[in-house]
Formats: sequence, C-alpha cells, structure tokens
Amino acid sequence: MRPTTSHPPTRRRRALRALGVVATMLTMLGAGVLAGPTAAAAQNPYERGPAPSESSIEASRGHYDVSSTIVSSLVSGFGGGTVYYPTTRSDGTFGAVAISPGYTAAQSSIQWLGPRIASQGFVVITIDTNTRWDQPSQRASQLEAALDYLVEDSDVADRIDPGRLAVMGHSMGGGGSIEAADERPELQASIPMTPWHLDKTWPGVTVPTLVFGAENDSIAPVYSHAEPFYNSIPDSTDKMYIELDGATHFAPNTSNTTIAKYSISWLKRFVDNDTRYDQFLCPLPDESAIEETRGSCPLG
Repeated sequence: MRPTTSHPPTRRRRALRALGVVATMLTMLGAGVLAGPTAAAAQNPYERGPAPSESSIEASRGHYDVSSTIVSSLVSGFGGGTVYYPTTRSDGTFGAVAISPGYTAAQSSIQWLGPRIASQGFVVITIDTNTRWDQPSQRASQLEAALDYLVEDSDVADRIDPGRLAVMGHSMGGGGSIEAADERPELQASIPMTPWHLDKTWPGVTVPTLVFGAENDSIAPVYSHAEPFYNSIPDSTDKMYIELDGATHFAPNTSNTTIAKYSISWLKRFVDNDTRYDQFLCPLPDESAIEETRGSCPLG
C-alpha cells in the first residue's frame, strides 16, 4: 500500500509547492525525461499536445480546435447528448470522457466542461439522462452506455482509442461516476464532482479517482459524501481529494478554473499516461481556491 498525504484546511505554505516542483524538475532532468519532444513521444505514444504550463491548463481553451455533434435522445442506453472532439486527424486517436449531470439537471449544467476538456486533446460527451430523476446507479449505467456509443456507433468512433476511457459527473452523476469505476475497472480515470450516493464505501475501486468536494455543500456535505467516498477507496489506488474553498454543491455547474485545471491534469496523467502533468498534482495542489487536499503522491 502506498502512503497518502494531505494538506490541512485553509491557507498553506506555497513555498513548499515551489520547492516540490523544483525537486520534481531536477529529478526529471536527471532521468532524461526532458530529452525532447521526439524522445518523449517515442516513450509515450498517447502524449497529445505541447508541454503544459500553469497558464495552459487554466485557459478556457487548449491547444486543439474543437467541433461538436448532437446525439439524439432516441439513442439506446442514455438520453442523448453532445460530443466535442478535436478537429485534427494528424495526432492519431484520443482518449474519451463521458460526463453526467446531477439530479433533475440537464447536460447544459455541465456542458462548459465539454469544449474545455476536448480542446486539451480528448473526445468528450456530455449526456442527458433518461429521466431527470435517475439515481446514481442508473447514471453509472448511462455513462457506460455513452462510452460504448462513442467507441462503437458514433460518427467520431475512428478518432477514439477504446482502451483509454474515463467518466465524470456532478452530484448523483458524480455518484454514478464512482459506481461506473467500480463496475468497469478497465476505465482509466474517474472524476466525481460534489458527488452524492447512498453507498458510502468503495473498497473495490481500482480506477484512478479524483474527488471534488465543496466546503459549503449542504446537499451532499463533504463529511457524509465526498470525504467517505475518497477515504474508502484503497490506498493502493491512485486517488486525490480536492475541497473547493467556500464553494457550494453547484460549483461544477458554471465555469470553474480549479475544477478544470485539475480535471485536465488528472485525465492527462491517467488517460494519456502523460507524466508531464505530475507537476500540477504532486506536491498536492495548494492555492487560495482550495480548502483542503489529500492524495497519493507520487502518482502511478
């Protein structure tokens, strides 16, 4: 079992992060990881896009131009949605991510994540659920159905690597993303955002999981949802918990730089196996928008 570490609530020493980043860069230089783009691409065929920076993962749009296509509500297994994908074909195939909204919500509530993540080098589908009242287990099944649709039946199937898939979700959709990870250990990443689920323990989850909690969440309070979900995932699984400072349950429903930058980093690290993004995750994230972080460092 690998040790997990944590940052205490409120303001932390940013100097520690700076020192950690320097140490990480020195280690990478010593190992020859920064040998150049050609060498890096040869070592990791899934690497997509230029070397990242703090500004590139915080930007509202990434390196890739993005197009979108509508999925009919008559599709089998989920309630339709919107697919966002990089327009280029010169970089090969991409990993894919399915994102579910929360209870009573439509895909419009999480749609901002679609083009933002796709522009970083992913195919993304934001889904509508079969009914607005579907529970987490139903949303898990629909996230899985959406991924199956992407790789088997969608117009962009030839742009997707079917071995590199991930799920995300808000509220009951977040609970659904945990359950989908439990049901499909072959997934590469799961990102539950202010998740809600009646089942509080997930000892069988082996999929790398990033849990977002919100300090002022009164619908899925962190002490009864996000925190026990995170704590129950085995320490042998790569996992991270980020609690948003002063945020409510609905933080994922509007453009949020903190959610975006760490979701992108997590997806890049585990869907693309891109260790260039380790620097944003380890040492654990430390900024004013974050109340608390916990996680497995080093990753992998």
